Amino acid sequence: MSGPAEIRCVIVDDHPPIVDAISRVLESHGIRVVGTAGNGLDALEVIERERPALALVDVRMPGLSGMDVARRAVKECPGTAICLYTGHSERALLLEAIDLGVRGFVLKEAPLADLVRAVETVAAGGTYVDPVLAGILTSPDATGKLTMLTPREREVLRLLADGMRNEDIGRELHISPDTVRAHVRKAMARLDADTRTEAVATALRQQLIS
Repeated sequence: MSGPAEIRCVIVDDHPPIVDAISRVLESHGIRVVGTAGNGLDALEVIERERPALALVDVRMPGLSGMDVARRAVKECPGTAICLYTGHSERALLLEAIDLGVRGFVLKEAPLADLVRAVETVAAGGTYVDPVLAGILTSPDATGKLTMLTPREREVLRLLADGMRNEDIGRELHISPDTVRAHVRKAMARLDADTRTEAVATALRQQLIS
């Protein structure tokens, strides 16, 4: 009988000591690190070349951020699961990651044993959310906020927050300006906002977008 399939992993972080420490821990648990990168552009090249089961990606990096890497990798390399590794625990960041299709979210302050568990879980097709964030997500108040807006409504509000117009948002999301307006109206209603500016401000304040 053959053993479990080897997990191939890419590590992306702009701090070499962190990359080295994570590599040693993962490989000590039988997880093969097939590539590393210190920035977003190199990360996409490595992921494209190696097509690993999983990429462990730092959120805050110079140039392309971890979220940018996730956004592109999910589309261009759908066979590679993305697990974000970060020192930040904002709810809005988690929401955006979930919207993008990211399957893992681990805080850098977590024990390394949790990181190994996250990689194994995500590589096996599951979803892993750091216990600290899971506690936020399962609280009644947070659950209500999570379901308040749809992923597309959050996406539209994020782009509004960036100063984009309906026409620009439509081109970005490949939908019509009328559809953008419909999403904005629904988001305003859900957030009890009288204007789109108030809707964006409320979503930012409640950490539904970042």
